[in-house]
Amino acid sequence: MKRRQFLPFLLLASLALTAYPRLHRRLLRYQSHRAAATTTAQIEPQLHEGDLIFHTSQSAQSQAIQLATHSHWSHCGIVYQQGGQWQVFEAVQPVKLTPLVDWVARGQGGHFVTKRLRDAATALTPAALARLKAAGQPMLGHHYDLYFGWSDDRIYCSELIWKVYARGLGRRLGQLQQLRDFDLSHPAVQAKLRERYGAHLPLADTVISPVSIFESPELVTVLNR
Repeated sequence: MKRRQFLPFLLLASLALTAYPRLHRRLLRYQSHRAAATTTAQIEPQLHEGDLIFHTSQSAQSQAIQLATHSHWSHCGIVYQQGGQWQVFEAVQPVKLTPLVDWVARGQGGHFVTKRLRDAATALTPAALARLKAAGQPMLGHHYDLYFGWSDDRIYCSELIWKVYARGLGRRLGQLQQLRDFDLSHPAVQAKLRERYGAHLPLADTVISPVSIFESPELVTVLNR
């Protein structure tokens, strides 16, 4: 197609996307997924089972989590290999295994970081990985915990990681905190708290944040994409 013919085509395509926002969103999802597929194909040889992966979620609560914890990271999961494919064990709705390519595509800008135990070479033996997976199995299928409680009835992302590593390997990744320890001053955070709890905030509830695990001295960064 000649340049003069191609320019009107681009203009029409741009107008079509503007006029049909659903079509535009589908195109963006398609592009994100293609980019994620390329990225995951490149990094797969560097992954180990039991690695932790972090990104910035595009969920409605992501901004509030970032503001309250003073962190870029708002979602995380554990990387496993199953059926010859890399998966992320994560607490969404419900707790489940998500193909790695889908998980990467969901993150803001396709960016993510993977972390690993400093002593993974000796600590994450096949037997240890089996214990890690077994520790998470009872939580598979549980509902996502919008209220960030500490029971197993409902589970949120960093809680899942903390409990799986604590119960499977006796490793406590990150410091447990109380809700009052976070920065609750921003209007966006306060709005989300009112939406979830009303006027009675459970300030003494035990909480583990994504950034607390991310900054654990027991972990080292493996990939930063």
